[in-house]
Amino acid sequence: MDEWLRTTFDLTETQTNLVLSVLVILVLVAAWYIVVRSITHRIDDSSVWYLARKTTSYIVALLAVFALLWLWIGALRQAATFLGLFAAGVAIALGDLLRNIAGWFYILLRRPWRVDDRIEVDGVAGDVIDIRVFRTTLLEIGNWVDADQSTGRIVHVPNGKALTTTVYNSTEGFGFIWHEVVLRVSFESDWQRAEQLMLDALTEAGGHTIEEAQARIRRTAQAYRIRYTHLTPTVYIAVHQDAVIITGRILVDARRRRAVDQQVWRSLLLAIAQEPDVEIAYPTSRTYLRDPVRLTDGRDGVAANDPADATTDDTTAGDADTADAPTGDAPTGEGPPRQP
Repeated sequence: MDEWLRTTFDLTETQTNLVLSVLVILVLVAAWYIVVRSITHRIDDSSVWYLARKTTSYIVALLAVFALLWLWIGALRQAATFLGLFAAGVAIALGDLLRNIAGWFYILLRRPWRVDDRIEVDGVAGDVIDIRVFRTTLLEIGNWVDADQSTGRIVHVPNGKALTTTVYNSTEGFGFIWHEVVLRVSFESDWQRAEQLMLDALTEAGGHTIEEAQARIRRTAQAYRIRYTHLTPTVYIAVHQDAVIITGRILVDARRRRAVDQQVWRSLLLAIAQEPDVEIAYPTSRTYLRDPVRLTDGRDGVAANDPADATTDDTTAGDADTADAPTGDAPTGEGPPRQP
């Protein structure tokens, strides 16, 4: 076809390759559009649409790369030295883009995360909703919203982060996470009763069945060395400087942490309201008076050893030597008697 274009339109080799490249890209884009449109019209499942769109895009991109390389291989061979230097410059200038492409290959091969996984990477947490060549898109959770619920924002994370940053995946393999509920009760409370209330609330909330958790562990153990032997709710006791700390630990689905937390606290608050011997602790301060209280007169600076020595009427301690006092008697308060 290239010979026909050259002779018919009197084109050079480079011009012919450009025309053929445009035709190849148009044909592949048209094929991609037809395939995606036909799948969209015949299938109602949006997850199938997404998978078909991504798969078709990758296939079309690979075909375009191979076709363009086949077209331009002769021209490239003639300018090998120039292209080598050019490629080195591009590698330096576009280092981040190349790192993202390498990260994309790593994500496809090693699967540190997949679509629908809940991950945290480089301080950003969210559910993976799309993976592209240069970036992964997350539906953000947390931040100013409590308990891992969605903020509604979409965050784009460069794929190169998969190679250079620690990645936390809450749903890969096992699918459960440990959640803790901390109850603080006063020292005067019946802490053993509070411990039982916590255990009852955790057991009522559940969050999983033992059989389901064990089955997931067996599947995950084929790829990771996960060894959990105790999967039922547990309660731990500790003493803090101002309270007894009762910590409940429960295994929950990664996406149900807030729902389980709320259910546990509802059960706890209702149970504590009916228990007069259990009191929730809060920040308080206590003052112990070990020495007698001393009252200081603002005018004479005379201190009394006991508050009862102070007069309760308008007469102050310094005016104790009134006309009613016997001559020669020492006035109330400290100090030598006054002369009559």
